[in-house]
Amino acid sequence: MSHQRGTAQVTARSGVCLCLLFFFLATLRNADVEGLVAVLDPDLPGRVGAAHRHPGFVFAYVLEGAVVARISGQGEEKTYTTGQMFYEQPGATHEVSKNASQMQPARLLAMIFARKGSTLTTPV
Repeated sequence: MSHQRGTAQVTARSGVCLCLLFFFLATLRNADVEGLVAVLDPDLPGRVGAAHRHPGFVFAYVLEGAVVARISGQGEEKTYTTGQMFYEQPGATHEVSKNASQMQPARLLAMIFARKGSTLTTPV
């Protein structure tokens, strides 16, 4: 199974985010996924998160500000800004997770595709 990785540009108009996840539809159709959980994760200025992993596919969309992330198997850490998104494969370690700014907040919408009843975040 192959995955296209990288940053997908997403359009935001009138406060409505149009998340285009078609890159991964073939993968999701073949996956044993039972649920979707959407989590709005506000990042205070200067916030640094602990390393963690999720049980299923994760699509993260930056609603506001900028976040820095490094996902195992996806190379060096990258900065994602408003309107950009990134992908985490099931079981990957989210090694770096932080607000890119010491002054401005950031907001991230994380969409987690996992089995119902799964523990959504596991510290590493």
